[in-house]
Amino acid sequence: MGRRHLWRRVSCIPPVTEFRPVEIRPGELEEVRLLVEEAEAIRLSDLEGLEQEEGARRMNVSRSTFSRILDSARHKTADALLNGKGIRIEGGNYEMAARRFRCVSGHEWEVPFERLVAGPPEVCPRCATPSVMPLFPPGMGRGGWRHGRGPHH
Repeated sequence: MGRRHLWRRVSCIPPVTEFRPVEIRPGELEEVRLLVEEAEAIRLSDLEGLEQEEGARRMNVSRSTFSRILDSARHKTADALLNGKGIRIEGGNYEMAARRFRCVSGHEWEVPFERLVAGPPEVCPRCATPSVMPLFPPGMGRGGWRHGRGPHH
């Protein structure tokens, strides 16, 4: 029996999950499926400029696993860009980094993962204040979401 598969930690689901070249008609479009954790690896490495060791720590995976995820993501992205394919970001083996939130009034609550896929909460469910912030698990930074708004990119 093999090792148990670990969930990859991601800070957010990208707000845009589909891209396509304008020259290709939708019925003729081939797509590349980029997993959510692959998009997160590209974000951490190429957008935030983190070293692979730090990216791996943030995603809760080994450095070699992070490297494999990143290589796969870059290969798929290059294929789509250079061969005129669409990109769809979906699926994968991941969990959200922040599931617990707090408002400025001090109220704390959990948000089910299924609801987080649509975006973080915009107001406190108790007092309706829009000043909401995620509470990250130990060892996580505060990147990812702005107070009271969706993912930032």
